[in-house]
Amino acid sequence: MAKKEVSVWGSNRFWQRSAAWVTGFSAMLLIWLTFDTVPQIAMGTDKDIQSGITKRVPSPTVINYKISYDMSEKRGHEVPVIGGNDGEGNSMFTEKEKFFGRDDYSQEEAADLLHLGKLGTQAKNCMDCHTLLGNGAYYAPDLTKAWLDPMWSENGPYRGMTGKATKEEAMAEFLMHPSQYPTHARMMPDLGITEDEAKGIVAFLKHMSSIDTNGFPRNFGKMQGAVNGK
Repeated sequence: MAKKEVSVWGSNRFWQRSAAWVTGFSAMLLIWLTFDTVPQIAMGTDKDIQSGITKRVPSPTVINYKISYDMSEKRGHEVPVIGGNDGEGNSMFTEKEKFFGRDDYSQEEAADLLHLGKLGTQAKNCMDCHTLLGNGAYYAPDLTKAWLDPMWSENGPYRGMTGKATKEEAMAEFLMHPSQYPTHARMMPDLGITEDEAKGIVAFLKHMSSIDTNGFPRNFGKMQGAVNGK
């Protein structure tokens, strides 16, 4: 009796080999992507900023500089611009901006402040209501570019209602006493945030606004005043 021929598509051996090749290729691709991505997402240093090197995640000392959000014609969306714009959407790292009265935070001081802020957002469970870099809940506004929100600008209503002279002071005041300042239909509860914690959280928010997130959150730049971070 002649042996019945089996189509290649019905051959177990064919599918086993195919699965092994696909798995092997996928593993190699993931390894390559990992090594390619790590340098891009690694936090920069103060030396990078001093040298005019733009990193996707800048040094903590970026809090010493003005941060704006400008359209990049090359990339087709807004990108963070640090320390002024050269006219083509590139950071110049020249225009400093005082943050709680200083623009000379060292790498260590700035890193400690950001670390305190990061721990504060975790301890107060901010992501139970907010999103940070796309992670979290959608009950309250996304905070990825909160530092650039025009509501906190010089003539913005949020700064005005706190009576504070600077953006960072107004944001810290709100964090410490949110129930006194109705900024949103969904009121933020009083979380018992201390003055030091508030300062750290605002530093964390300013640094987060400087991270190149490929235009995320979408349409943020369409908010009046948000593109230039004024």
